[in-house]
Amino acid sequence: MCFSATASFSASVVLTAIGIVSIKQVTHKSQIVFACIPLFFAAQQFIEGLVWVSFAVPFNATLNLYATYGFIIFSQLVWPIWVPLAMVMVENKGRRYKIQMLFVAIGLTEALYQVYAVLTYPVQSVITGHHIYYELKEPVSILKYIEPAFYIIAIIISPFFTSIKKMWILGVAIFLSCLITVIFYQHYTVSVWCFFASAISISVYFIMRGIKKKHNLIPLA
Repeated sequence: MCFSATASFSASVVLTAIGIVSIKQVTHKSQIVFACIPLFFAAQQFIEGLVWVSFAVPFNATLNLYATYGFIIFSQLVWPIWVPLAMVMVENKGRRYKIQMLFVAIGLTEALYQVYAVLTYPVQSVITGHHIYYELKEPVSILKYIEPAFYIIAIIISPFFTSIKKMWILGVAIFLSCLITVIFYQHYTVSVWCFFASAISISVYFIMRGIKKKHNLIPLA
């Protein structure tokens, strides 16, 4: 979250609770990956809280280093794979499954690119304008301009290609939050967008509750 350590830690607690109740809605093991999304965001927000703490006087360089890389691992490496993987798991067969596997491949490609960038170039975090700015350097090549599309396709587009009712709401919400972040918080996209995405992950609970309700309405054979 882009505002303070207290805000990040508070969001982490709330998202943990949402993650727990989301998992309780699971009716099949294939839904667990999707239901865990709020818990992953909770962990990410907790880590960003540590980034904030590292800037306290005196500055804790070691904590800042590990927390910064921890946050970036979630934002740049985990999500491009986890979201489409969750969509694959809830489909698990048929034409939609094959489409979602394509999204997984795109997300994996994006994640591998980010792994290369993170291992090759230093990652830094600084506080500017009451926000955390993550400085992510990338190789100067055509890929630098193409890879954002891979990220968007893996995370935003994949929810539109599932058979789960209301899953499209998740895609729309993430898209709108991303758009708002790019327009109004252009230099803090990584931190601020992840805050919006964390809030949006609340919809995971409602989607899971809908799945469970539908499951309970199916008559036993």
